[in-house]
Amino acid sequence: MKLPVTAPKGRWGVAFDYAQIVAGSLLVAAGTNLFFVPNNVVSGGVTGLAIIAHHLFGTPVGMVVLLLNVPLLWLGWRYVGGMRFFVRTVVSVVIMSVAIDLTAPLLVPPTHDRLLVICYGGLMDGLGMGLVFRGRGTTGGTDVLARLAHRTLGIGIGQALLAMNVAIFGGAAFVFGAEAVMVALALAFVSARVLDLVQEGFSAARAALVISEHHDRVREAILGQLGRGVTVLKGQGGFTGEERPVLYVVVAQHETGRLKRLVAQVDPAAFVAITPAQEVLGEGFAPHAGEDPV
Repeated sequence: MKLPVTAPKGRWGVAFDYAQIVAGSLLVAAGTNLFFVPNNVVSGGVTGLAIIAHHLFGTPVGMVVLLLNVPLLWLGWRYVGGMRFFVRTVVSVVIMSVAIDLTAPLLVPPTHDRLLVICYGGLMDGLGMGLVFRGRGTTGGTDVLARLAHRTLGIGIGQALLAMNVAIFGGAAFVFGAEAVMVALALAFVSARVLDLVQEGFSAARAALVISEHHDRVREAILGQLGRGVTVLKGQGGFTGEERPVLYVVVAQHETGRLKRLVAQVDPAAFVAITPAQEVLGEGFAPHAGEDPV
């Protein structure tokens, strides 16, 4: 089943958000120590800079991440996201930084194979950041600078992040060599895909468009036997020019078979188009987000 992208309202909603932020921060920290640092793989953002500093000077990765984030957190609070952004980002950055340094001596890297590092390192990194973002927090770092550049200079957030990561990967190429950067780029792609999947969720709903000459009977069957709401849209045939109602209905994935059978029983000649619904909010599905204080 798809997890709701937005947390429940009220105090339990706030607690759920922070639980996701904590879990995500710990996952990012574990992935950093299991896959990135021991294999000289640079992730994007502040963590990448901290890994480069660790290789050159032996400084603790988590401590450098925390120190670099201090001015960025102030900028984020002052110019980007306000108090809620500040508090949730502080929680994420502090937990992630402390966990990186505390678990560094305890976690043994499971592999040095580049392909496995890309797959599992990207999985943990994307899953961790996705959980933090679902909790309406951020991991700080270059994300704050990208938002600030977008607000003050009109630069797209994605473009700003890309420019900063290119600069960081350029420094990594000088320190670790070209192969490490190639691995980092592939890992960043896997991480981004996993992050999107966690953010958007596994699509557990389907949206259907039904065009039938017996649209009233089809509508009644869906309402009465399937128990789902139906929206009647005005449609016009592109070839005939005739007006014909189009039924729009959203169902859970496991209800797709029942929907097709119901339509076929009423009108075997009906046209049915079923597509994944990326996110569905409202009655019968995930609740809408409430406003939380912090």
